Amino acid sequence: MKILDNLNIKTDNINLYERALTHTSYANEHNCESYERLEYLGDAVLELVMSEYLFNHMDKNEGELTKYRAHYVCEDALYEYSIKLGLNDELKLGKGEETSGGKFKKAIVADIYEAFIGALFLDKGFESAKKFIYDSAIPFVENNSFEFIHNYKSELQELVQTDKRSLNYEIIKEEGPAHDRTYTSIVKIDDVIYGEGTAHSKKDAEQMAAKDALNKSVN
Repeated sequence: MKILDNLNIKTDNINLYERALTHTSYANEHNCESYERLEYLGDAVLELVMSEYLFNHMDKNEGELTKYRAHYVCEDALYEYSIKLGLNDELKLGKGEETSGGKFKKAIVADIYEAFIGALFLDKGFESAKKFIYDSAIPFVENNSFEFIHNYKSELQELVQTDKRSLNYEIIKEEGPAHDRTYTSIVKIDDVIYGEGTAHSKKDAEQMAAKDALNKSVN
């Protein structure tokens, strides 16, 4: 599996990782097991690792820590971790789910991140699963990335991929001094500009461009 090569994971149990990337639609068509049980396990491991990290690195009370944890293990966050790793590239889907853009559906892509953690935990143990989470999720915490609250980019990508259209972002303008820079981004769907947004970071500008496109309706 390409993802195992990319992550330098050596295993004698490749079937475990294949199961972690098998959706129920594929499992039903091929009479095999889906990722659901592994997702259940991975969810628990992720919550523990994230809880420990936040406890050790944030001087917050219980309520605040709970809010932070919920933020970084929510569906939008898991989707981002999974997409960045390319887990969805090796996702096995049934024919109907495949043609409807399942490889970019937020719920499915988020689920396989937890399922992959579950597989890694069973195959390599807790410390390996913890390292995987530290490498893929914790950088978002360290960078204080809060765009998961409403991720317009992932919402737009899911919508566009359903129709197999191309989606690209482009920074068209940078203004202001280095300490107070503003960026303007456009988003193109099949090379047609659908949205524009301006913010103090490139990522936020892209989010605003995606929001603009969604507000105008890309259907």
